Amino acid sequence: MTTRPFIEVSEVWVPEGDRLVLSKGTYGDLAEFASVSERESFARGEGLPGKAWDEGRPVVLKEFDGSYFKRTEAAKAAGLTAAVAIPVFAGTQLKAVLVTLCSDDDSRMGAIEVWSGEGNMLTLEDGYYGAAKQFEFVSQHVHFQRGQGLPGGVWGANTPLLFRDLGAGYKFVRSESAGRAGLTWGLGLPLPSPTGRPYVLTLLTATGTPLARRFEIWDARAARVGTANEAVLIDGICAREGSLYDHDTERRIKAFQGPIGQVLGTGLPVVDASAAGQHGYRTLVALPIHSSREVTHVVAWYC
Repeated sequence: MTTRPFIEVSEVWVPEGDRLVLSKGTYGDLAEFASVSERESFARGEGLPGKAWDEGRPVVLKEFDGSYFKRTEAAKAAGLTAAVAIPVFAGTQLKAVLVTLCSDDDSRMGAIEVWSGEGNMLTLEDGYYGAAKQFEFVSQHVHFQRGQGLPGGVWGANTPLLFRDLGAGYKFVRSESAGRAGLTWGLGLPLPSPTGRPYVLTLLTATGTPLARRFEIWDARAARVGTANEAVLIDGICAREGSLYDHDTERRIKAFQGPIGQVLGTGLPVVDASAAGQHGYRTLVALPIHSSREVTHVVAWYC
């Protein structure tokens, strides 16, 4: 069984003038790919980050050869085979683009999915599934109404949601095929787009080759925290610590306090190896969700 993570690389690209430049990346032992990335930048519409910026939507790229991906040779040398770009918008303003890059083999199970809405249905726009081919096939042939399943539940509530026991949970529409693939937890989050079209990102993790070993959802809405620039933990699960939410003990973070507070204070995503190491993991990724120009939630996953 592979010991390498499902997600190998996480990067944050931010606007600087009319280009996107690298703000921070976690690359593990892929030093040469990191070096190439540090020298790169993207105009609007250029490369994977530039395409996500220009189209105002998340983009999945499962084949680099012959594509618009600019770092193909370096990615090939590093064993990277697929990538997902997630733009972060505050209203019409692009704040950043989060890019995750993955490697493929016969044992890595998991899913990063992008669902898009039209009318009263969500359908799969694209996704990366590693070796979970049967689950990928099922996902390509299912759709969700508002409030149905994990993608539809996120769409209906317009908030992040965390599902447990995907293979047995009656709320998870694809539970049978999820169980066969060994999928256990699922995090879903809304992705606001300046196009006005609804998008939902889902991250589904498996036991053997986990996409993430810890998920957290923080609520920063005024209805929950009042006028304070703070966020409270409303759900979370960890392979080491179990459930992270306690009804009797509120966990609250102020703006700029730790990596979650940094996301809350800046409205920008964070990737951090040192903060993840405090919990025994390799990488922390924390992503803001905006409503207009306000951060309403912060979601985090630890690889």
